[in-house]
Amino acid sequence: MKIADLITWFEAWANPTWCESWDNCGWQVEPGVLQESARVLVCLTPTLAVMEEAIALNANLIFAHHPLIFSPPKSFRTGEPITEMVRLAFTHNIGIYTAHTNFDQVADGTADVLAQILELKDVAPIVPTQNGLGYGRVGLLAPFLTLQELLTVIQTRLTPPDLIFSPSVDLQKTISKVAVLGGSGASFISAVVKTGAQAYLTADCKFHQFQESRDRHLILIDAGHYATERPACDRLVQKFQSLNLDWVQLSTKDEDFRQFFQS
Repeated sequence: MKIADLITWFEAWANPTWCESWDNCGWQVEPGVLQESARVLVCLTPTLAVMEEAIALNANLIFAHHPLIFSPPKSFRTGEPITEMVRLAFTHNIGIYTAHTNFDQVADGTADVLAQILELKDVAPIVPTQNGLGYGRVGLLAPFLTLQELLTVIQTRLTPPDLIFSPSVDLQKTISKVAVLGGSGASFISAVVKTGAQAYLTADCKFHQFQESRDRHLILIDAGHYATERPACDRLVQKFQSLNLDWVQLSTKDEDFRQFFQS
């Protein structure tokens, strides 16, 4: 399959025009690869390490969730990461394509994959956008779990380096309804409360957002940005494999940009 055909297929599923006004979805760098047979390296974040991996693997497309360029650069200077990424992309004929908030909304996107990992039933978007799509997912646990069991499931299946949750006087509290949203989802707390969910799995939550959730009787669970979005990248590789591409692989150089000190 040619790269042009792959992008046409993808955009029919996750249209880049659905992305938020502050976002930058679609082509970041297109150095003239549209008619080449697709050799795709999928990653969460396009970094120099991922670019070097793509070069070593002879990939011609980096397909990323996070944009390389969020806002228009004012200059390109030697040694700056974005400049080097663009230079290497043109030097080695490697395209960089991003699917961000459009990919968040669709079936088998970032939130939907989290809901599947937790085996939620009767799933619906936290905030619907169009045609049954939307941001986040909320659904039922079957069977119900205690909070301690739910935290153990999240730790086991997502393997985050750290798991933070709201103060709870009872780890044996029964949890029946859970909301999930990969990446930075604290701004959706009010919408989650309206769904009646008892627990909310997301990432990048601040101190007072945990306080807000506690005060609103919502157990906020922060598993980290990387752990909550990386599984959807793996699912995307599986979808691409079903298209019989020339070659596709999940990056091994993707990074969680946080490290936790072990005493």
